[in-house]
Amino acid sequence: MSATRPVLDVRSLTKVYGEGETTVRALDGVSFQVERGEYLAIMGSSGSGKSTLMNILGCLDAPTAGTYLLDGVDVSRLSDVQLALARNRLIGFVFQAYNLIPRTSAVANVELPLAYAGMRATERRRRAMFALDLVGLADRAELQPNQLSGGQQQRVAVARALVTEPALLLADEPTGNLDSHATEEVLSVLDDLNAAGRTIVLISHEEEVGARADRLIKLFDGRIVADSRQAPVGRHSAAGMVR
Repeated sequence: MSATRPVLDVRSLTKVYGEGETTVRALDGVSFQVERGEYLAIMGSSGSGKSTLMNILGCLDAPTAGTYLLDGVDVSRLSDVQLALARNRLIGFVFQAYNLIPRTSAVANVELPLAYAGMRATERRRRAMFALDLVGLADRAELQPNQLSGGQQQRVAVARALVTEPALLLADEPTGNLDSHATEEVLSVLDDLNAAGRTIVLISHEEEVGARADRLIKLFDGRIVADSRQAPVGRHSAAGMVR
């Protein structure tokens, strides 16, 4: 694997919904690359195309035109089975709604992607505990989601996203359901993970969330209207929490 190959290589992506007078161009010629270890925030108002772009980056939808290379692989050439494998192995998803299984321990939730991959139980447990330790929740491993705060549930979801050691951590409005304290907890985890070399793409409409990233892309009407480097704001204000 080439260390210099972009994790994401997006070329002239277009997504069109409908036909004739009802045609909507949700994405209109979007191009960018994300290098290994980058922390990118993609922002835009409702209808800007960011949700459509997230679905394509996560291999949950296909573009109408254009090319998307994920860790050097042309996604359009993958079969449905290969796409499912790519989603499980190359992408770690963090969603706004946590998507944890109730009445199941935190560690069992984190193990799920490894179980789908057919990994042995002892190795699954070891890796899941390591991932929980990364987000500061090893001591909550046996608790169920309803015994955890919202911020802790989202940190379990981050651990689950990390457990396969994916090329990309893709976070879609990860703090959308959290109060300010829990938001800071989760963003501090993402800060530390990126500082350790993880590649993160974060989708958000919140300025203070996007300000944590090293790079910011703004979408408007399906097009990139800004792509800039920035000095991250508020990094590590909760330093040491995930050590």
